[in-house]
Amino acid sequence: MSKITEEMRLHFSEEIQPYKDKIAALLEKEKNMRNSMNDNDIGVEYKKILLCEDMIYAASLYIAQNTLSLKLLDVKNNDALNDARKILYKAIIYLEEIVTNQIDVAYSDLIPYYEKITNMSLRQRYTLIRKLGLEITVLKDAFGDNSKWKWSFVELEGRFATVAKNIIDMKAAEKDYIDLHSPNYEMTIMYFNMLIKLLNASATGYRDKYELSTRRIDDMRNGIKYLLALRKLYHVMRNSEQAEEVKKKAVVWKEKMEADHKKGISN
Repeated sequence: MSKITEEMRLHFSEEIQPYKDKIAALLEKEKNMRNSMNDNDIGVEYKKILLCEDMIYAASLYIAQNTLSLKLLDVKNNDALNDARKILYKAIIYLEEIVTNQIDVAYSDLIPYYEKITNMSLRQRYTLIRKLGLEITVLKDAFGDNSKWKWSFVELEGRFATVAKNIIDMKAAEKDYIDLHSPNYEMTIMYFNMLIKLLNASATGYRDKYELSTRRIDDMRNGIKYLLALRKLYHVMRNSEQAEEVKKKAVVWKEKMEADHKKGISN
């Protein structure tokens, strides 16, 4: 890496300023909207969806700052990346406030939340989740495999998988999935395939976090919860074979967790 001159710093500062200005405007907009919002207001959920989209955009601007730093200074901008990580958490929290953060929950329990965002089409939900997932992936890649935030991303991606699952009206999606003539048929298949990958990845992520890092029982429990959520999805898809396979895996994981726990107590 070559030495960073004052001229290079100045040039970088000039080039990065438009990104900072856009982020500042987005955060000011968020502040004003939050101050005018009341959780009991009709339509507040749609405002939170707009704020979620703004936070995704802000995260992309932080990531762009890092890209610019690499290009002009040949140095990773960890501050910008960390700000992007924090802002993506905010994006997820806005969705959690709309559809809860419960991992393994009965779809019937989510109906009251669906009723508040009925004007949001399945395509709009899919597009929003895809955009959020893309930014998380880009950020994770930017940090690299040896980042100190490696295990933190397990939680971030897990919470993302949860809202991705909870924001889709599963009762309506179940009908669309089996109706070849439904206008939402193909979109539902795409959404379900996405959820399978997300829930699988989160289950494995928490299992790995437990095995390779924390040895905390709650991490293993979360991994099992994502498996059970995946099993519910397979039932909706009429895939009893895969549902049974996931159930068996969950049982094996639970038995191992309990055995490890007993071993720890005895030691």
